[in-house]
Formats: sequence, C-alpha cells, structure tokens
Amino acid sequence: MVDEHEHITADDDSALGVNLEEESSLASLRTSILENKEENGRTYHSMSEGKYNFPNDDQENERLDLQHHIWKIQFDGKPALNPGAENAKRVLDIGTGTGMWALDFADAHPAAEVIGVDLSPVQPHWVPPNCRFEIDDLEKDWTWSQPFDFILCRGMSGCFADVPALIQKAYDNLTPGGYFEVGDLSLPMGCDDGTVTKDSAIWKWHDALYEASKKIGRTIQSVAHDTTVLEKAGFVDIVHREFKWPFNSWALDPKLKEIGRWQCVNLDMGLEAFSLALLTRVAGWSKEEVLASCAEVRKDIRNRRMHGYWTL
Repeated sequence: MVDEHEHITADDDSALGVNLEEESSLASLRTSILENKEENGRTYHSMSEGKYNFPNDDQENERLDLQHHIWKIQFDGKPALNPGAENAKRVLDIGTGTGMWALDFADAHPAAEVIGVDLSPVQPHWVPPNCRFEIDDLEKDWTWSQPFDFILCRGMSGCFADVPALIQKAYDNLTPGGYFEVGDLSLPMGCDDGTVTKDSAIWKWHDALYEASKKIGRTIQSVAHDTTVLEKAGFVDIVHREFKWPFNSWALDPKLKEIGRWQCVNLDMGLEAFSLALLTRVAGWSKEEVLASCAEVRKDIRNRRMHGYWTL
C-alpha cells in the first residue's frame, strides 16, 4: 500500500512521456485489437474473442450498412422512436458496428455528443467533431464518468450472455428521464398462412441457429423481448412496439414490400455470416455442410410464394 501523502517523483527524463516498456505494452494492445481472427474464410474480432459470433470483414460491414438503410425505411428516416432523442445531449450507441447510425445522428444533432462502442475497430476514421468511437467489451464494467440522455441498442440479439446485467448497466448510466431504446429481430420466424413449413430449408436453418445460440447462452432473441427485465432494472413508461420484416417482396403493402426487397438482399449477403461460426463451433457442422445449407436457404429466401417474416 502506498502512503497517500508520499511524494510522487516525476519521470522527467522520459523524452516521450511514456517509458519504453509502457509504450511497448500499448503498441502490443493496439496490435492485438487490430489483428482479426480468420476462420472458415471470414474474419472475426480479437478483443474478447468468441463473444460475437459474426464476422467483421468488408463483406459483413457492407451488409451492416445496408441493414442500417432498412431500419431507416422502417422508421421513415427517423433515427429513433423515443421522444427524448431529439434533445439528447449525450448519446451512446451499443454495438455500433460500422458506426452508420452514430454518424447520422451526430450529423443531424451537432449539439449532441455521440459515442459508438464495438468490439471491432471497423468504423471510419473521419467523423464529425461531436462523434467518437471506442473499442470495448460492454459485458465488462462501464467506466464512463458521465451519464447519457439516450442509449440505443439495435440489432444486438444473440450478442450478450447476461441480458439483465446489460439492461441494468444501461439504466445505471442514464440521466433521470433518459431513454433506452432497443430494436431487434427475434427468432423464430413467423408465417401466417402456412407457406413456410417446418420441413423447409429456411425453417431448419433458422431453427439450427436458434438452438446453437441457446446452447452457448447468447440466444438470438430481442434484448428486450421480456419487458419485466426492463421493469426490474428500474425503467418506467415502457413502450413495446412490433414490426414485421418479410424476408422477400411477397407483401402487398408498399412499405413492407420495399422492406422485404431490401431484406432479401440483406439475408442473401449475410447467410454465411450468420451461420458459419455458430453452426461449426457449436452445432458441429462442417464448413461444407453450412455452405450447402445456405445454398438451399437462399432458394427459399428468393421464393415469393413463401410468406415468412421476422418480428422486430
């Protein structure tokens, strides 16, 4: 134990302000974060390796940007649904991915400070002055010194082992009257007319993903599917809204048809990304089995006679 009154001697001889051992450690840490892990032809994050079961390569990042566009269609261009978003001064984007939402929000709200956090350093380097990105593991302690007015958690189903703990952290890091908004797709898929059967390739595929995610304790299910968890954390005035995303353009409604058209592209781009890690690491499939399954699922996704959807 160091005496709190003990004089601390400054290291004025260090030309760099950081000694070589410290600098070497920092450089090693930076390198380890930037070095992706390769597996089955895709790359994955290295920080807290294995927690996030989806890739972080260019192909997946392009898909994430496309998915951001689908969210914008769903919400008619609005960045969020909660009434506090417009006047929020300090905003946190949980699992920011490529940072598109954070960048859009920062551009539209120059008075707000926007922080996006992710396990992978895949965000752009040039950002608005009121936006920054941090590489961190949100399942560990949150160390921000100031609370947020608005915390967004979008597209994070299957990413957290202890969802109640995450929700509690969000509550504890909000200002009084602040908002926590969750937007997620959940499994299983829906079908109201029997055109997607349990013996179809897409149903078998999504069932295998769901079971694998449950097995490792990171179930592909909305972070807020059970509103009692929000209540237990302390949240009040909870609003639950549901939307349907068709997996292709089969819907008659123009907006649902457009969402379905884009969602078909989204799924087509992401099938292998969603499948490879979970099904090879957890379910024991070979890479070849996964790719063969994806090829069959792709046929179903493009079949407009199959009227399936996922619920947000």
